[in-house]
Parts: sequence; C-alpha cells; structure tokens
Amino acid sequence: MRDLFHEILQVMSNNKLRTALTGIAVTWGIFMLIVLLSMARGVTNSFDHNMASRNSAIIKIWGGNTSIPYRGNREGRRITFKEIDMKKLIADNSRYIEEVTTRIEGSPVISNSAGSIDRSYSGVYPSILNQSNVGEIKEGRFITSRDMSEASKVMVIPQYYARQLFPPEGRNALGGRVNCAGLSFLIVGVYDSEWNRDIYIPFTTARMLSSDREDLGSLTVSLKNVSSEEDGKAAEEGIKKTLSNLHNFDPQDDNAVYISNYYTNALSAQGAMGILEISVWVLGILTLLTGIVGVSNIMFVTVRERTHEIGIRRAIGAKPRKIITQVIMESVVITVTFGYIGIVLGMVVSQVIAHIVGSGGILRNPTVSLSIAFEVTLVLIISGALAGLFPALKALKVKPVEALRDE
Repeated sequence: MRDLFHEILQVMSNNKLRTALTGIAVTWGIFMLIVLLSMARGVTNSFDHNMASRNSAIIKIWGGNTSIPYRGNREGRRITFKEIDMKKLIADNSRYIEEVTTRIEGSPVISNSAGSIDRSYSGVYPSILNQSNVGEIKEGRFITSRDMSEASKVMVIPQYYARQLFPPEGRNALGGRVNCAGLSFLIVGVYDSEWNRDIYIPFTTARMLSSDREDLGSLTVSLKNVSSEEDGKAAEEGIKKTLSNLHNFDPQDDNAVYISNYYTNALSAQGAMGILEISVWVLGILTLLTGIVGVSNIMFVTVRERTHEIGIRRAIGAKPRKIITQVIMESVVITVTFGYIGIVLGMVVSQVIAHIVGSGGILRNPTVSLSIAFEVTLVLIISGALAGLFPALKALKVKPVEALRDE
C-alpha cells in the first residue's frame, strides 16, 4: 500500500500543471456544492424554526362578499361572523376542530405618567401563544383562561414599549399600570420579539370595550386529528359547508368567505423544502461533474503515457486486479485531495455567511453539518472511483507484447 501511494504521488508530481488544473475544477465543484447545501440548509432551518414556534395546524377565515345569487339572495351580500358561528363550527366538525377563536382590535392611546404610545391593542384568547410566533415571555405570564372568564383588565406588552412607558429599560414594567380606554390595566407580562409589537389583553375584556359586540373579525380554527393533506382539506370543506348553511351562500362561492389553510400550506412547504434540497444536490453534482470528467481525462492520458510500464508489469505476472486498483486509487486520491480543499473553503464561506446574516431572517444557521460533510466525502470517493474506472478498463486491454514494443 505504501508503494502504491508513492507511485500515485510520483504520477501527480510528474504532471503538476495538468493535475493542478484538473484539481481546480474538482475544488470548484465541491465548493459550490457545499455553499449551495449550506444555503438550502439555512432556508430549511428558518422554515423549521417558524413552524416550531407556532402551531401550523390552524385554518384562518375572513368574511367576504357573495358573488353568486343563491336561494333568493342576491350577490354582493357581506358575510360577517357571529358568536354562534364559532359554536356551530365546533359542533358540526368535532372530528377535526379543537377550538375556534377570534380577536378584536382597539386603537386608543395607552399611557402612564412616564409617556404614551399610539398603538392599538388586540383582544385575544390564551391559545394565540401557540398559534403564532408571539415572542419569548421575558417577565410574568401571558393571558390565561381565568383572565378570560373574569374579563380582567390585564395587559401583555413587548419590551419595545416597556422601555418607553417604564424607563429606564422597562425594569419596572411588570406589575406596573397603564391607562387604556379610560381604564387602568395591570401589566402582567413582558415579551421580547424582533418584529412583533402587538399589545395583548383578554378577548372578553376587549369585547366589553368594543362598541360593536355582535360582529366578529376573522376566525382562527385550531385543528386536531390531522396527519395528512387529505385531513386538512376535509376539515376545510367541513368549515365551508357549515358557514354556507349558516349564512345561506353557495358552497362554490369562493368570494363569500376567504379560507387560508395553514396546515396544508405547511405540508406543501415541507415538500418544497425537500425538492429544494434535492435540486441543490443535483446542481452541485452537475457542477462537480466537470471536475470528474477532467480527472477521468488525466487518467486516460496517464494510462497512455504508461503503456510501456503496464506492459512490463503484465508480462512479469501483475494481476489485472492490481492494475485496476492502482488506476482507480490514483483517481480517488486526486479527487478526494482537491475535493477536501473545496469542502474546507465551502465551510469557511458558510461560516462567514452565517456570521453576516445572524440568527434571523430567511437564512438561519446556514452551515453544513458533519453528516452532510460525510455525504459529500462519500460522493467524492464514488466520483473518483468512477472517474478512474474507464481508464482502468482501458489499461487492462493493453496487450503485454504490443506494450513492450510501444515507444
């Protein structure tokens, strides 16, 4: 084995320029593969993080205007939701629906002795904490079922506003009080988020403050017992059928109510993430193919230049297996050596990108794992072996007598 590696190094040193040019193609191919894989991993990590931070098994519904006449009703009717809609949805679709919630927006000024903010509050249910990416509760708690039953005058605010209303740095925000709609609210929780600035109060409290206590805004349906796209679509169809019966509109009228099925959308997005990763592998391997062809070409040239040597080795009894092993090993060594240079450069660039983009945004931790590095190494070994296979088979076709006469 030591002699074999010595011969391989000698071949590479005798063809330095040719080996270097071929190696650059291999390095570039692997470098692009690693960078593309890290970008795809960053997108996938961001998607997984967003899905983990909220419950994707939900369906959101907005009222619209009918566009089809139905059972004596003309088109153009406005569909608005009532509390009976929430109860009926659960009763008719108990197999798939766990909870139906809504929210109310209000826009009075929120103030205390230190200052004021012009930001609308949101009257919500406690389950919104799992339905959307609210943020991390830094101090205190979120809205509870007890707050709902008692219509408590409590509020959860972001750190961004806590700093303004309770200087310095919002240190005394928890337990503090603010004025809202002429009432005093107790701050029971402070959360931190990069983008969310919503102020939350119990839905029942917001309903009490609302001038219109009958009409509701959008509805959020929490699903249960769903494990496939078919389940998600069945739940959506059941919801539309119930609302169609309640509000007397054509079930085929897509403008009467607008439904966004987060569950089926998430499943579709997961499939897209899988296609993205496969596409990246295909593009990377096609890029690597140019380098592999170069390695194969250099091995063909090497075999041609060493025809005399191969003939002598065959004449003195060298077995075909040994000739094949040597040619394939030379190809693997060239491919793996320059391939690892590409892996190192690709991982360095991935770390730089990860440092630049930070932990948020569309790319989250865009780096390759050890498992991916292992997979790329396996690709390198297989590619090197394939690149050397055909030159090795050509070497076997060299007849000892003709090779000894070759000059």
